[in-house]
Formats: sequence, structure tokens, C-alpha cells
Amino acid sequence: MLRLLGVVCICVAAFSAFGQSDSGYQVATIVDVKTHQAISEKASDKASYDVSVKVGGTIYVVWYTPPYGIDTVEHKTGRNLLVHVGKNAITYTDLLGQSFDVPIISQKPATLADESK
Repeated sequence: MLRLLGVVCICVAAFSAFGQSDSGYQVATIVDVKTHQAISEKASDKASYDVSVKVGGTIYVVWYTPPYGIDTVEHKTGRNLLVHVGKNAITYTDLLGQSFDVPIISQKPATLADESK
């Protein structure tokens, strides 16, 4: 009976491991932050930034506008965060658990970016 219970536990653990779905979130590193240059001459009340994040072998430049008007992103170079890379946007979650989408402006292989330095 004890042996049967052990086999059942092993089978349940194995099946639950196969049943877990991949969340699609990956570790990203903020590699550069620059103030976003507005196309129009109208000055915006909100500051926005071009933030470069390295995800795997790709560097994405995203257009980030702080949701609460706090411009602490300027001091976050080198910080890691979890992101989900979509077709046109990257999703991240803040410390309060709220998810935000930021549009992707451009992307390039990280190896080409490393060689240009």
C-alpha cells in the first residue's frame, strides 16, 4: 500500500509539471534611458523616456511615460525586471502588481549593439 501511494505521488508530480503553462515572462535589463524627443513642438506636461532593455539576445527601445509622473526611471540603468515581449509592446508589472504596456519603438540584436561600443 505504501509503495502504491509513492507511485501515485510521483505520477501526480510528473503530470502537474507537464500541465504548467509558460507565462512568457523573461528577465530584462535596463541598459539605457534617454529623454524622449517629442515630434511636435508642443511641450507635454508629462516627461517620457526612450528606455533600452535587453531581453535575451535583443535590445528593445520602448517609449515609457511614468504612470504617476515619477521620473525615477532615469536612475534605473542596470536594474533587472520581468517583462513579457509582445508583437508591438512590452508588458511589465510594477511593485504594486499593476501591469503596464509600453510600445516598442525599435529593436536590434544585442550583439550588434555590443560591437558598436
